Amino acid sequence: MGLGIGVAAAFLFTPKSGQDSRQYLRNKADEGADYLKKQAQQVADSTADVLDRAAKAVRHQKENVEAAVDAGRNAYREAAAATPESDFRL
Repeated sequence: MGLGIGVAAAFLFTPKSGQDSRQYLRNKADEGADYLKKQAQQVADSTADVLDRAAKAVRHQKENVEAAVDAGRNAYREAAAATPESDFRL
């Protein structure tokens, strides 16, 4: 937005020939396009980084949950093995 306003102001207040004005506008349009491409790439890179970190966090939490379930399962098995069978009857 600011780039467009700057180009318009410079265009209106600078007396130039038609060819010079067109070249100036072309250059500014190219600069604007380059800027937008760089910004889009930065957004894409940032998004990929955030998604990668989120995936790692999910994997880590999954591993923690799996370890907790395994520990609970093993604790139950050990307790069941150490307890006489008559204690399990109602």
